[in-house]
Amino acid sequence: MTVESPEQPCAVPALGEPPEPVFSVAPATVAAALAATLAACGGGGGGSPFPAPSPPPPPPPPAAPTEAEASRFLAQASMGASRADIASVVSLGYAGWLDAQFALPVSDTRWDWLVAQGYTASTHKNDEAGFDAAIWRKLLSAPDTLRQRVAFALSEIFVIGIDGLVGGGWKQFSAAAWADMMEANAFGSHRAWLQQMSLSGAMGDFLTFRGSAKEDPVSGALPDENYARELMQLFTIGLVLLNADGTPQLTGGLSTPTYALTDITGLARVFTGWDFDLQGQNAGTGTATPDFVRRPLIQVPARYETGAKTFLGTIIPAGTDATTSRTLAPAAISAHQNLAPFFSRQLIQRLVTSNPSAAYVARVAAVFADDGHGVRGNLQAAVRALLLDAEARTPGDATTYGKLREPILRFTGWARAFAVTSPSGLWAVGDLSDAAKGLAQSPLRSPSVFNFFRPGYVPPNTALDAEALESPEFQITNESSVVGCVNYLQRAVAGSVADLTPDYSSLAAIADDANALLAELNLVLAANQLGAATVKALATAVATMAGGTDTTRGARINAALVLVLAAPENIVQK
Repeated sequence: MTVESPEQPCAVPALGEPPEPVFSVAPATVAAALAATLAACGGGGGGSPFPAPSPPPPPPPPAAPTEAEASRFLAQASMGASRADIASVVSLGYAGWLDAQFALPVSDTRWDWLVAQGYTASTHKNDEAGFDAAIWRKLLSAPDTLRQRVAFALSEIFVIGIDGLVGGGWKQFSAAAWADMMEANAFGSHRAWLQQMSLSGAMGDFLTFRGSAKEDPVSGALPDENYARELMQLFTIGLVLLNADGTPQLTGGLSTPTYALTDITGLARVFTGWDFDLQGQNAGTGTATPDFVRRPLIQVPARYETGAKTFLGTIIPAGTDATTSRTLAPAAISAHQNLAPFFSRQLIQRLVTSNPSAAYVARVAAVFADDGHGVRGNLQAAVRALLLDAEARTPGDATTYGKLREPILRFTGWARAFAVTSPSGLWAVGDLSDAAKGLAQSPLRSPSVFNFFRPGYVPPNTALDAEALESPEFQITNESSVVGCVNYLQRAVAGSVADLTPDYSSLAAIADDANALLAELNLVLAANQLGAATVKALATAVATMAGGTDTTRGARINAALVLVLAAPENIVQK
């Protein structure tokens, strides 16, 4: 007997559509046929006569980023995008580019540059000479651009300002040591960073716990509480208890304070007895050389509070030595429920958008809490998750998405795009915190621990205020700073800032074509954020300028650069 096989041996006819019988057999034959069919389908207890099906093919690799997408990514992940940087992201993909950046060694330090430039001379002990140059040199030219961007972001979270380093002199070296330490830890352990920060002479000076002494019952003097307060309030856990997505935990509609005055008092007792190490390397030189400001603080036992220390539910028993106490305190803070969402949200604000969704914060905070290998506070994993998240990579068309580009990043964006160099090697950019003449901010020159702008700042009496949208960078945005920034950028573009020299050779080739020139600048500086109407208007303006000679082409390039750098559609990073 011949049996016609269906196209699918195990197919079941649709309900309500009984198949037409193709043969008629005895019940015993039916049973035998069913048994054979079950065996062919893998049913019953026997093995299948057919090989196991092949696993499905892996998903196709993600599409390579477009040039505009790569430029947008670099606006979040670097100090500025050149044509070569854009090509690298297109070639490697987002994840591949991050891998390459993570693999780069830390570039040469600010400290070593200051030494090489001769700033260890005793004449510089009580000035700040060389500091700004050491800082700008790396922001504008160091090859590890992702590390520079993350370290810059961290410097606006863990804040010191050079003018507050009033310890034993050598402020430029103290601030350089701080910046170098932050840069070295940019992709490391958050907990290890807290430990190092709590032994930093720069932080000890700026938040005044260096030299803090135990309670004096006679004079009534108490341990300095400045660092203990800001360590919790600004650096790690914030003022109110948070959910895992960064939203406040509410009880009866009210938030719950993260800590109380007693927690500040208890934590302040940990940071007593710490001071400069004047007997370490180059013992006997005291403060005659700057070496001491880079060494970790050491313990002066007579000043240390030996009593019990209670804070955030942690009790350090009386008699616990200073080093153990100082180790236990950051560990306790690192374990706090608020740390992951509090820190993650601030880092998102600094790199991607001022008002991240709660879901975005939760995803990054989850990686911060556990990097997938049981490690908490892995900054490299958090940075990767933050930059590769769908909310970062999806074009942000919503009016609530994005951030105002702070003036420093507008400046470094131009400088990096056109490979600015310092022919003299002096990088004499200087302090740019003057709003009328500079950028209204300058690296590591914040006047207070609250940075130039607060993370929760909402511009009052504005549309942002009506929507309760945060925009930290608007805190330094006013009539004076807007004009001052554009004027400074205009001078920089023209090559009139110190000895900075940009390379416009790629633009000179297209300068006679205003449309091509504006299209190129829109891509490199603004990730094509400028709309067609804006580009057309700017190109029309540039086209009215004479061309055809090196001089007139240079004038066209300068004008086009300033117009793009000042365009509102560029100033808001989307």
